[in-house]
Amino acid sequence: MDWPTQDLVAARAAATPDRTALIDADRDESITYRGYDAAVGRRASALNQLASDDPDRIAVLLGTRPAFAELFFAAMRLGVSVVPLNVRLTPAEVSEQVERTDPAALICARGTAATATEVFEGPIASVDETERDGVQALEDLGGEPVEPATLTPETEQVVMFTSGTTGRPKGVRLTVENLVASATASAFRLGVSPSDRWLCCLPTYHMGGLAPVVRSALYGSTVAIQREFEAAETARVLDEFEITGVSLVPTMLSRLLDAGWEPSEQLRFVLLGGAPAAEELLARCRERDVPACPTYGMTETASQIATATPEGAASHEGTVGQPLVNTTVTVVNEDGDPVAPGETGEIVVSGPTVTPGYLDPEVTEEAFGPEGLYTGDIGSRDEDGRLWVHNRVDDRIVTGGENVDPGEVVAVLREHPEIREAAVVGLDDDEWGERVGALVIPADEAHPTAEDIEDHCRERLAGFKLPRTVGFAEELPRTASGTIKKERIRNYLTEGDTQN
Repeated sequence: MDWPTQDLVAARAAATPDRTALIDADRDESITYRGYDAAVGRRASALNQLASDDPDRIAVLLGTRPAFAELFFAAMRLGVSVVPLNVRLTPAEVSEQVERTDPAALICARGTAATATEVFEGPIASVDETERDGVQALEDLGGEPVEPATLTPETEQVVMFTSGTTGRPKGVRLTVENLVASATASAFRLGVSPSDRWLCCLPTYHMGGLAPVVRSALYGSTVAIQREFEAAETARVLDEFEITGVSLVPTMLSRLLDAGWEPSEQLRFVLLGGAPAAEELLARCRERDVPACPTYGMTETASQIATATPEGAASHEGTVGQPLVNTTVTVVNEDGDPVAPGETGEIVVSGPTVTPGYLDPEVTEEAFGPEGLYTGDIGSRDEDGRLWVHNRVDDRIVTGGENVDPGEVVAVLREHPEIREAAVVGLDDDEWGERVGALVIPADEAHPTAEDIEDHCRERLAGFKLPRTVGFAEELPRTASGTIKKERIRNYLTEGDTQN
């Protein structure tokens, strides 16, 4: 296929200038592709004024809002890569990611300006009005119109951080080819129409939120952006704006159903990812005619790897469907050899959606093998290629669609002066899928409380990483070889003497 040589909004504005491009669902405002193109041009001029000397990357510390979409395509127009930063992280966590990506400038909002000035010494601009020292208002920068950059398939467009297995988040590099190939493959699976309206209410610093922004511009359809998910309000937006597709994590969909939401006739798909979808939830969807499509994806593959149709999910319980077009999925054993259908092993992915690598070359080298990218997930396939994902090779916790590395939490717990040892596991949670649980071994004669531990962790970890169930013991349960018995810890935290 022909890859875009200019940013997607410019290309779409030339083809369908009067079609609705973006809806601000919170303010009930919309713009056409002609207006979108003009807004992106203004942002590009301002960015060019802010980050001089031919920048490679800009960092964006914003929640989900239309300004993020404009900035993303403004960076694409300049040929600059975007580093979306998670607004839920602590300043220390954000600072580490800023240092590793070395952006030429940082864009913030009123609510993130304090963190921006704490973590970055370069030029900072806010999409809101600002009176904070060291932060300019992006609207005041102006600048001459920019000459659009020429893009290639290999142009790095995004660096997005995902949880690592060693406590250090991995910086995933995604190219123009990765994003366009993902959007194209998704269209083959879900279908696409010029009249489609895809609701984005997931964080745009995750692939689940960024993907609808990118795809809608490529398709020439409409993206509706809602700043935060809230069950009753999101239900209203789905109906009022005649949304045809939405990306959600299972917790969100469950809350919508609990709120009594019924899908409209226009709704074609609910792309359900970020965490496994329980069969009970899918059964509720079938009862209410919700077109839920369980999906399996990664940041490293620019979103979807495999996606099940509602019919496929109903007829083959637990499947996440067949791989998307041009995506090759192989299940391998411990020696790296492909296994037969029905046998379990690690899932390995290859194809044009797969990242060329991470920020750290050594991490890239470890992640790739002859069959492609090792996902760290254990799964199996049937004779027809349907995929089931069973568990992780590592002990990653997925809570409300956010990834938590237990090693990172353990490291923070060990910094507490009254804690000698600690172990962290994921516990089943009806609302979030999983929650973080910690078994703590106090230092000699120390008596830390769950409240002490939460206060300590809150200063160092994002809220979704905090241990929600804390137990105390004299020793960690271990095997004869010294390995921690994670299942014993889970049983202790759910059935034993714990503080919640």
